[in-house]
Amino acid sequence: MPSTLTERPVPATTAHPEPAPRRRTRVFALPEARWAAAASALFLLALPMQLVGAPGWTWGASYALAYAAGGWEPALAGVQALREKTLDVDLLMIVAALGAATVGQVRDGALLIVIFATSGALEALATARTADSVRGLLDLAPAVATRLRDDGGEETVPTAELSVGDTVLVRPGERIGADGRVVDGASEVDQATITGEPLPVAKEPGDEVFAGTLNGTGALRIKVDRDASDSVIARIVQMVAEASETKAPTQLFIEKVEQRYSVGMVAATLAVFAVPLAFGAALTGSLLRAMTFMIVASPCAVVLATMPPLLSAIANAGRHGVLVKSAVVMERLGQVDAVALDKTGTLTEGIPRVTDIRPLADGLSEKELLALAAAAEHPSEHPLARAVVDAARTRGLTLAAAQEFTAAPGVGVTATVDGRRVGVGAPARLLGGSGDAHSTRAATVAVGLEEDGRTAVLVVVDGTPAGVLGIADRLRPDAAGTVASLTALTGTAPTLVTGDNPRAAARLAAEAGITDVRAGLLPQDKVTAVRKWEQAGRKVLIVGDGVNDAPALAAAHTGVAMGRAGSDLALETADAVIVRDELATVPAVIALSRRARRLVAQNLVLAAVFISGLAVWDLAAALPLPLGVLGHEGSTVIVGLNGLRLLRETAWTRALTEGHH
Repeated sequence: MPSTLTERPVPATTAHPEPAPRRRTRVFALPEARWAAAASALFLLALPMQLVGAPGWTWGASYALAYAAGGWEPALAGVQALREKTLDVDLLMIVAALGAATVGQVRDGALLIVIFATSGALEALATARTADSVRGLLDLAPAVATRLRDDGGEETVPTAELSVGDTVLVRPGERIGADGRVVDGASEVDQATITGEPLPVAKEPGDEVFAGTLNGTGALRIKVDRDASDSVIARIVQMVAEASETKAPTQLFIEKVEQRYSVGMVAATLAVFAVPLAFGAALTGSLLRAMTFMIVASPCAVVLATMPPLLSAIANAGRHGVLVKSAVVMERLGQVDAVALDKTGTLTEGIPRVTDIRPLADGLSEKELLALAAAAEHPSEHPLARAVVDAARTRGLTLAAAQEFTAAPGVGVTATVDGRRVGVGAPARLLGGSGDAHSTRAATVAVGLEEDGRTAVLVVVDGTPAGVLGIADRLRPDAAGTVASLTALTGTAPTLVTGDNPRAAARLAAEAGITDVRAGLLPQDKVTAVRKWEQAGRKVLIVGDGVNDAPALAAAHTGVAMGRAGSDLALETADAVIVRDELATVPAVIALSRRARRLVAQNLVLAAVFISGLAVWDLAAALPLPLGVLGHEGSTVIVGLNGLRLLRETAWTRALTEGHH
């Protein structure tokens, strides 16, 4: 594999700069391609000399050199395999070529070597292109970045030396050197190489950015929040590298059968040679037929049928923000027939938001009630306080300064706002045992909100209940569509499994279109539910994000974690990670896995048809050696290229479409 080239910053020429082209291995950068080219050139040099009647030593020497150029590498690999007590298919091809030469078919043997070497070069190129599609992401990250010093100065440093907490300056047209958040500036960032989004995305302070994405026309100051080794790009490359080292069950089965098949094939070849010879057949014809049989019966195409489709699917999913950790996982995703979704942080955004504003005091509007509550809550760091303040800011409200702020854990906060004493907190604690009309009405409203699955927050002004706010976690925008897609794909509606209270769970489930709700579950309860499904013969996919989801992720047939909100334990335990927390990618990756499995089945059928057809032809009617070579090597190349179809961008687009239907 050639060394990685570093992508240099690209100057901004348009408002929407194009991403850098993906690196592609050149054919003659591969040793296999160079040796195949040499063997081909020597064969083409010898062939006309033989045909015009040149001295035998001239064209014989060229053929011999062609044998050496195209055959030394597979011969060496075959000998090494023999030392490990395994039978390598490459060695069988070399033996067949040499066997043809011994009976005077030097040209046909050389042709076998040339085609075999060319096939090997094409397979090596296909493998390299698969690796390039993912490793090329590393090329997108610039080699250096502009780091801002504490004194306000700038320094150019290698991106590998950036640390969490550093602030970097990204000028227009430059590539971002690290994962982080914008602290100053505004721009549009083309992040199609990471997220697949077709249009540049507006970025402003607080927004997340990824290493390797391309900045637009504005300057950004970014605070680094991940080491280079933990960036989204690095995680994709690492996981795909690990996936390449694992083998799917289908591949393991094929490799297990391959050794026995190869031994049986050698025995059958000896029989094809010996039996006709025993009945008086000519030595040359029997040996040539046996060599042809060995070639066409070799399981090269079968061996290559499984991994290219699965690894191509992993690479494509990785480019679109779904990190599948192994070929085993990619194969298992396509077997899923039941899905269980966690609620908070998975089906929902995991961020509480104000959903209801209920003024109770006469003459007090919703905006005034929210402004008073937000002003009092502004100094607080409580998540519910942040929700109230964010709601006020979203509505463009001006917040007065809070004086004499105090906070009581489990109760709420109090502060003086514009001369009025404002309290915000739990209704039961703030109302106490008061039974006046205002308190009774406030309690009734709070209970109603809680029955609808909201968290009720009471606002008290100068000792009198002024209103109630309803706060709830918001459903992800793509949740309902994802539920419908999963239902269509698996034939069963997803199940909601959550530790939340039944009322809140039922409300969210109804919004998402889920009817099967399992609420109030502890982590061990989720595991029990998964095991019951598995015992019933279901292959369950669990999607979660929290520490409490990790046991279920481990117990399930397949576990998928939400990348942004996911806990470290969930990310480690899960079989796949959704980097951008886009639920819509779950049905898409299932559909992509099913396409990969279909390609594996297609490849196996195609390989079996070629092998059986050519073998029968040879046994029944003495298949010419050149045709046998072309049929065998052609089927191997076709199978390899068929698997690589999933590398194309259209494969993901089709998976998304299939997942949405």
